[in-house]
Parts: sequence; C-alpha cells; structure tokens
Amino acid sequence: MVVEAVLRTLDWLAIAMAGWLAFMLRFDAAVMPGPFQRAMIIALLVSIGVFGRCSVYRAWRGETLNGELRTLLWAWCLTFLITIGALALTTGRDEAPFPRLWLMLWFVLGCCLLTLLRGCLRQVLRRLRSSGHNTRRVVVVVAGELGVSVIRRLCEARWTELRVVGYFDDRPIERVGEIAGVPRIGRIDELAAYVEGGHADQVWITLPFRAEERVREILETLRHATADIRMVPDILGLQLLNHSMGTVAGIPVINLSSTPMVGFNRVIKALEDRMISLAILLMIAPLMIAIAIGIKLSSPGPVFFRQERLGYDGRPFRVWKFRSMKVHQEHGGQVTQATRGDSRITPFGAFLRRTSLDELPQFFNVLDGSMSIVGPRPHAVAHNQEYKELVDSYMRRHKVKPGITGLAQVRGYRGETDTVDKMKLRVESDLEYIENWSLGLDLKIILQTIFKGFVNPNAY
Repeated sequence: MVVEAVLRTLDWLAIAMAGWLAFMLRFDAAVMPGPFQRAMIIALLVSIGVFGRCSVYRAWRGETLNGELRTLLWAWCLTFLITIGALALTTGRDEAPFPRLWLMLWFVLGCCLLTLLRGCLRQVLRRLRSSGHNTRRVVVVVAGELGVSVIRRLCEARWTELRVVGYFDDRPIERVGEIAGVPRIGRIDELAAYVEGGHADQVWITLPFRAEERVREILETLRHATADIRMVPDILGLQLLNHSMGTVAGIPVINLSSTPMVGFNRVIKALEDRMISLAILLMIAPLMIAIAIGIKLSSPGPVFFRQERLGYDGRPFRVWKFRSMKVHQEHGGQVTQATRGDSRITPFGAFLRRTSLDELPQFFNVLDGSMSIVGPRPHAVAHNQEYKELVDSYMRRHKVKPGITGLAQVRGYRGETDTVDKMKLRVESDLEYIENWSLGLDLKIILQTIFKGFVNPNAY
C-alpha cells in the first residue's frame, strides 16, 4: 500500500510537472492561465481511472522494468488522448484552442518524467531491499525437478528481492538435502504451521498438474494463512514464446505462445515502420530508378518480381523485389532456391543479390503494413510447407510481421539454406527476436544491418 501510494504520487507529479515545463518552454512564463490549469486537472483525474484500469499499480516485484514502463506509457497515451477529447468538448467557442506545440511538449515530457521517476524509484527500492528492508521470505513446496529449478532460479535472480528461506518435501530426508544452499524445513503436512507462525510471506507450490488433489489439500491446510500463495505451472520444459498469464471472460488462462505486438508495442512498431520506411524511400528513390534502368538494360522482362509469402499469423501476401533472374516458369508450385552459380541469375541480378539491393522495393510492403523493417525474413510458401515438418516451432516465427532485415540476417544466417541445420539456426534467431522484442533491439539490428548486413557472401 505504501509503495502504491508513492507510485501514484510520483505519477501525478510527473504529469503536472510535464504540463508546467511544457508551458514554460512554449510561452517563457511560469504562471499558467486558468484554461491550462483546467487541462492539467482533467488529465490528473483521467489518469486515476486509466492507470488503475491498465494495471499500472499492480505488484511488479520480480518483473522487468521494461514491462512496467510499457504498461505505464501505454496508460499515459490513453490518458492523454482522453484528455484531448475532454478539452475539445469543454472548450467554449469564444476560447482559443490549446496550442499544438504545448500539447506535444506535454506528452513527450510526460513520457520522459514518468519513465525517469519510475526508474529512480526502482533503484531506491532495490537499495532498501538489498539492505534487508521490504524483502519477501519465500518457502517452496517441492516435488521433483520443477521445484528444484524454481529454487535455483529464485536464488540466482537476486534482483527480485525474493529470499527463499526453505522448502517442504515429502521425500525421505536421506534423499534430499540443501538445494542451492536452501535447507529442507520439513514435510508438506508441516507447511501450514510454519506459515501461520509468521515465518514466510509467500508460498510457491511447484507440484505437477497431475497432483491436483494434493494441491487442493495444501490449499485447504493454508486457508487460515495470510501469506501470498503462488502456483508455478509445470510448463518450464515446454517451448514457450512470450508466455504470460491473463484472464478471458473471468477465466484465468496461461498464454504459452503469443505475439508481443499488442497494445502499446503495436503502436510503437507501426510508427517505427511507417516513419523509417517513408524516410528511406525518399532517400533511395534515385537509386531505385537507377536499378530499374539497369534491370531493363541487362535482361528482358519486368523490373519488379512479386511472390506469395506467408506473413503475420500465417496470412499470405505478395512481397516486392527487384527482379534478379531471367524470366522463367517453375511447374507444380515448386520453388527452387537460388544456388551458387545459378544460371537463372543475371549478372546484374547477382550484384543486386550480393548487396541486398534487390530487397529495396520491400519498403513498399512496409508502408502498406504487410511487412516490418525488422522481423523474420519471409520464406516462400513452398519452403514453409517443407520446413514446418522438419524444424520445431518453425511456424511460430509468424507471430510477428516478416521483416526486411532481422536478427538472423545480421548474424549471417541468410542466403541458401541447403541443410536443415542452417534453417534451425535461422529459426532460433527469429524466435529469440520475438521473445526479446523491444524498440531498442530493432534500432540495434537496423544499425548492424547498415554496417555489416548489406553485403554477404552467402547471398546469391
């Protein structure tokens, strides 16, 4: 409750301070007139409902700062949009509209101050907890490798400030001992007395799904305990992708495989793609015209080549590329990968493929929303049908839009995939990108592509 009160106070302070600083920068004055004060009061009132609705003030202990900031900034975006709508409805006809520059500065400064204050609070809490204040004592109910893994992970993740004080297990004492330095306290039937004695703040149950009846018994014995009780699902051995907990129609669900492009992430990704692709197209327009002339002079046929690929959620789309091969027709829907010395590739086309210049028209795909700047490279439909049976989790790479460049490409996993192992390396990098997506990671990949990703000996 104390931490939540501090969080609310800091958020209100950040919103109000951002509005006041924006006014000073715009008008070079420190005293705000009544209409501007009204706007700030509306924003503060709206934030109360929106921030609560977006779960900004839920318990973030043990979770990353990035996840907390994404939720916080998404809530601020909604708050700001609702505030603008309320101002439009409450501003009289004889009143001047609020300056756009002030509104824009307020929004940007709000993002900066909310992020800064939340990060500072995290550092303060971490220092307090490292000195023994505001830590949480955890006991684990163990029955196998899952419980052992949970204890070891909690002990390694010291930044969570969760201190495992012991575990309970029904196996004979001679079969179990300390786990990562954590002692066995007793049998599971001794758990309730220990917790009710005030020796633990949290109980983590790590029994397998098949032990449902045993879990019910444990919960029944803990019915008088005030400690937090957590159930660790037995899914650590599964191949997960952006797994999370959620609620649908009041039903608790575990998301085992989902896209990171939801909510605020989706907005940020869309803005990144449209702004960067438009800027790049304006800059490379003369180069694209020169390439088009080169293609026309080097071989008969169209300038562009379009091929059906699978995009987001496995939906088909047609990708744009500069034609690098002689015009030919493959039968039966077969798609033959280009190989070294492929006679179908024109001399000018070989240059385009080595330098990745044949990919430039895909910025039009980015503008129309079928592709992204950064993401897994789209493969031909026939290749998807082939490799989805050979590479585990192959189709999960379609949980985001395909990209012009990606983590696999900057690592050198591009060009011909003449072995299944090569495709596995590419897919592993694609899934790693999806699991760890952030705006910072996208910008890092773009910079790496600029410096080392265009020319590659594996591209032919």
